[in-house]
Amino acid sequence: MSRIGKMPVIIPAGVEVTVEKDNIVKVKGPKGECSERISPKITVKVNETEVIVTRGNDTKESRSLHGLSRSLINNMVIGVSEGFTKYLEINGVGYKAEKQGNKLVMNLGYSHPIELPDPEGIKTETPSPTEIVVSGAEKALVGNYAANIRAWRPPEPYKGKGIKYRGEYIRRKEGKAGVKAE
Repeated sequence: MSRIGKMPVIIPAGVEVTVEKDNIVKVKGPKGECSERISPKITVKVNETEVIVTRGNDTKESRSLHGLSRSLINNMVIGVSEGFTKYLEINGVGYKAEKQGNKLVMNLGYSHPIELPDPEGIKTETPSPTEIVVSGAEKALVGNYAANIRAWRPPEPYKGKGIKYRGEYIRRKEGKAGVKAE
C-alpha cells in the first residue's frame, strides 16, 4: 500500500472539495480555485473533513497513480487555503527588477529590458530591486513561472551573477590560473 496514498487529505475550514463526473476534482478556497482530472483507476471520496483516495487494484500503474493523485489533491487544498510562493534573488552589477502594472520588467545585462506579463493566477512582487516573489494557488504554475524567470539569466559559476532561488547554493569555480611570463 502506498504510504502517501493511504493518508487522508484534511480539508481546512473555508475550503470546498467536489468530485465531478470523469473524476475531475475541484477545490475552492479563499486564495482561488483549482481543478485536476484524476485517473479513472483511482477513486476519490469526499467526507465533511477529509478526502480519501483509494485504488481499485494492485497493478503497477494503479500503485504509481495512488500517491500521485493524493499529492495533487493535497497541493490543491494547500494552494487555495495558504498559497505557494517562490523567492528569487538577483545578483550582478546593474541587474534589477521592478513591477510596472501587470508586468515584471527586468534589466539583466541585455541591450533591452525583459518584460514578462503575469500569467493568469500568478502574482509577482518586487520588495526590493534585487528580489522577486512569485505567488499563486497552483504549485506547478508558480514553480514553472519562477523557472522561466530564472532561465533568462541563470547564475554563472565564476562570479555568481544571475537569478537564483533563495537558499540555492551556487558551486563556484576557480578562475583562470595565472600564466608565467618567461
